[in-house]
Parts: sequence; structure tokens; C-alpha cells
Amino acid sequence: MRFLRRQLDRIEPWFQAGGRLAPFNALYEMVDTLFYTPSATTRVAPHARDAVDLKRVMIIVFIAVMPCAVVGMWNTGFHANAAIAELGLQGAGGWRGFLLESLGIGYDPASVFACFFHGLLYFLPIYIVTMAVGGAWEVLFALVRGHEVNEGFFVTSILYVLILPASTPLWQVALGITFGVVIAKELFGGTGKNFMNPALAGRAFLYFAYPVQMSGDAVWVPVDGYTGATALAVAAENGVDAVIAGGISWMDAFLGPIQGSLGETSALACVIGGLIVVYTGVASWRIIAGVMGGMIATAILFNVVGSDINPMYAMPWYWHFVLGGFAFGTMFMATDPVSACSTNAGRWIFGLLIGFLTVVIRVVNVAFPEGIMLAILFANIFAPLIDYFVIRANVRRRERRGV
Repeated sequence: MRFLRRQLDRIEPWFQAGGRLAPFNALYEMVDTLFYTPSATTRVAPHARDAVDLKRVMIIVFIAVMPCAVVGMWNTGFHANAAIAELGLQGAGGWRGFLLESLGIGYDPASVFACFFHGLLYFLPIYIVTMAVGGAWEVLFALVRGHEVNEGFFVTSILYVLILPASTPLWQVALGITFGVVIAKELFGGTGKNFMNPALAGRAFLYFAYPVQMSGDAVWVPVDGYTGATALAVAAENGVDAVIAGGISWMDAFLGPIQGSLGETSALACVIGGLIVVYTGVASWRIIAGVMGGMIATAILFNVVGSDINPMYAMPWYWHFVLGGFAFGTMFMATDPVSACSTNAGRWIFGLLIGFLTVVIRVVNVAFPEGIMLAILFANIFAPLIDYFVIRANVRRRERRGV
């Protein structure tokens, strides 16, 4: 027993320092040298002693989105290879085709590695441009303001890339991340002071500035001459039955081998990442539950009301969950701790608002089948106001109790 007690005494400080984050500490130490350590520290009481800092939060979120990125790269390559075979093309052409053929990888849709590598060749240029342009803006603002380069951009960059179509022109990728970093974040003071999600703001800018490259049937599979609508677009036009008739089951939409943005197609990968950020305390489960509750209640309401001319009224809530970017937005965008509400009651209201607006936009606005992006940005605007009224209500309640 004394031996066991000594071993417990040895590992107790490790668990106290890491808590639920303990499994991530080893990885954190490996990548810690990639980031700056803040020089500003508190020199007088009170001191906040916690294992969580910005670097750990960024690393955990980055790890959490990796399932979405891996599935997204495979899915992009799979659809590209399938389109090449369907159109009877000889290859992809350009530098991607040169690499695939020189390395003997080929274009077999049944080969997991061939699909993944082909998708990687679309993912990497977008990510490199995002990091180069967005990182340059971050460094510039850090130099002007005289502080260290913030780690927050590492998460913004990967989230931004995963919500873009694989066929997005690189110059538009640069414009979008510029808008997200400069307009949506740095002009308001930088990381921790932005009132809306920078990655979503950049995506929204591209959608409204260049709708041809961000929507339609020709942007989701990066093969010239190939067109195909997303499952959500098909459902918006002809209903869920048309999606099923087109060969896409609910399980297909849940697992991810359907057309869509780079990292949004697999609801399963999004759920895995969501469990990681919730378990580690990075994301609030109340927001996720609120979004799901708002979506389910609103979808059921539209199901009950019904419509003879709009098939989206009949879409069940479980199809709303797996189609489009709903799962990705719920797990990673809505839970952004900076642009979301910070009070517990406010988080419930914030999540319910997002879920409600997502379904309303999808169902009522037939010209805009995807609604999660606009719903989150709209809720971001009202998050401070929601927190204000929640706090005021708590103050009045305490005053009535005489506390």
C-alpha cells in the first residue's frame, strides 16, 4: 500500500496540472516551440492557475478538425477520380496530373491512397496560400502594435480552408482570408476581441463577392467539364426523396462520400471532433445542445405545417443534421469562445437562435439552401446583447432576493 501511495503521489501533480487535458500535454510540449510564449504575466494577486492557455486550446482544436480534414481530402480525390473515369479523361492534367502519373499513383476511385493523395494536392495549395497571406497580415499587425504573433490564426486558417470548395481559385482564397483576418478580426483589436468568426466572415465575403465560384453545380468536383449538385441543393429543389433516388442514403451523408466543401461532408468526422473539444472543455456543450435543439424543434414545426410547393418543409431534422455544413458549423464555428456568448444561459439562447435560423433560411429562402453560415454570423452579432440581458436579469433577480 505504501508503494501504491508513493506512485499516486508522483502522478498526482501531473493530473492536477493537466486535468482532462493530460493526454494532450505530451503533444503540446512537442509543438510548444512553434509558438511564442506570452511575456505579459500578472505580478500581483489574484493569479489564475490553470492548465489551459491559448496554445493548448489552439492545438486541441487543430487536432479535433483533423478527422474532417482527412476525410475531406479522401472525398475530394474520390470524386475527382470518379469524374475523370466517368468523363473518359486520360488524367487530371497540370502539375497534379504530372505528380500522380510520375509517382505511379494513378486515378483509381477504389484506391484509398490514390483518392487521398489526389485530394491532398488540392488541399495543400489552398492551405499554403491561406497560411502565407493570413500569416503575413498577422505579422504586420503584430509589428504595428508591438506584440507577439498570436497563435489564434492557426485554427482560423484550418477552419477557413475546410469550408471552401476544392476548386476555389487561389487568388480568391487570398482575398477571403484577408477579409477574415483584417476586417473581421484585426480592425477590432485582434484575437479575443473579434465579434464574429473570422473564418466564416472570409467565407461569407467570397460567397457574396464571387457566387459563381462558391456555389452552383460545377464547383464541388475539381474536374473541368463535370457538374453535380450537392445533396442539400438537390433536396432544396426536389426534396429528400430526390436525394435518395440519386443514390445517396442517410448513412452516405453521415459518413461523408458526398459532394461539398473540403471538410464539411462527413458528419461522423465532425461529431468525433466535437467530442474532443467538448471533453477537453474547449467548446461549450450548451451551445451544441442549443443548436441541435433549435434545429430539431424548427424542423419538426415546418414538417407539421407542410407545403405543397416547397419540398424543404418536409425535410426531417436528421437530414438537416447530415446535409451541408450543419455538423461542422455546430461543432467548430458556433462554439468559437470569442464570438459566442459567455454566460451559460446566453449559450443556450445563442445555440437555439442558430438552430432556428439555420432551418428558417434553408426552408424559406429557396435560393439559399445552406443556412448555417449566415445563422452563426447573425448570432455572433447579437451574442454581446444576449449576454448583457442575461447578466441584467441575474442582477435584478439578486436584487429582489436582497443579495
